Amino acid sequence: MKALVLSGGAGTRLRPITHTSAKQLVPVANKPVLFYGLESIAAAGITEVGVIVGDTAAEIEEAVGDGSKFGLEITYIPQERPLGLAHAVLIARDFLGDDDFVMYLGDNFIVGGISELVDGFRVNRPAAQILLTHVPDPRSFGVAELDSAGQVIGLEEKPETPKSDLALVGVYLFTSAIHEAVRAIEPSWRGELEITHAIQHLIDLRADVHSTVIKGYWKDTGNVVDMLEVNRTVLETIEHRVDGEVDERSELVGRVVVEEGARITGSRVVGPVIIGAGTVVSDSYVGPFTSVSENCRIQDSELEFSIVLRDSSIQGVGRIESSLIGRHVEVTPTVGMPTVHRLVLGDHSKVQIHS
Repeated sequence: MKALVLSGGAGTRLRPITHTSAKQLVPVANKPVLFYGLESIAAAGITEVGVIVGDTAAEIEEAVGDGSKFGLEITYIPQERPLGLAHAVLIARDFLGDDDFVMYLGDNFIVGGISELVDGFRVNRPAAQILLTHVPDPRSFGVAELDSAGQVIGLEEKPETPKSDLALVGVYLFTSAIHEAVRAIEPSWRGELEITHAIQHLIDLRADVHSTVIKGYWKDTGNVVDMLEVNRTVLETIEHRVDGEVDERSELVGRVVVEEGARITGSRVVGPVIIGAGTVVSDSYVGPFTSVSENCRIQDSELEFSIVLRDSSIQGVGRIESSLIGRHVEVTPTVGMPTVHRLVLGDHSKVQIHS
């Protein structure tokens, strides 16, 4: 069995961060979200992985390499434009051959991995198996309609009037039957080859299409709110560890990770929090559900429920919360009253804030 991981796409919902960085490499608890998917694939016993790459191919390839650090063998498959999930299957035909495969969207996050799902598929081998989850507003997703017996009878892509609240999660399992289906469909009104249309083609041919409604945690990390929520979820699982330096004037409360080379002086850090290697936190408060990447500087500031990417500096700001801050960002104060700030800052930004 092989895996096909989709790591192209423009990441428009995470702009301005994704103007200069691949959305799949935005870190969750200081680790790119793509890495969690690759680790889940390896844990499921799959070693051969094709990675679909687009405009950010060089960045993805630099981060992932040949896959050996995950126990994987990576083959990169270029996609000139993001023309749909079914198009990704189409251009990966030579890599996939006639093998069964799991298709995994590189910006999706599933707590608990996919091992149990893959094991079940290997035994039953339906033509396709989809994962579903209940969502409050299914209009932004592919949506499944089930009959009274729980059988999939129809799929729609981002319908105006959904027939259910069951959205497709970004993990699919297929036999080689899907290759005929992706060749048979036409582009949608969006100009894309939709995987929902290909699976519907299998349903119309009375092929065996299974569905599983997942009870665990799933997020599409395509926007800032979901990124922060996934970061919170992962941080809840960390264990207290201090490999860096913490001076006697500082206080660490709860589960706090201080990576090697990081320094905390005169500060209070309330976990769960992770402080990246080489980062300096001085005379500051860092509150729960915050990830600060490597080589950052937090000085005389308050930070909570936020993600700060590498090489950024926050100095002299009253309070920042619910924020995603890019690489090489500088946040400094101007004269004024302290307040709460909500920020989404692109890489190399410089911002002055009343504090």
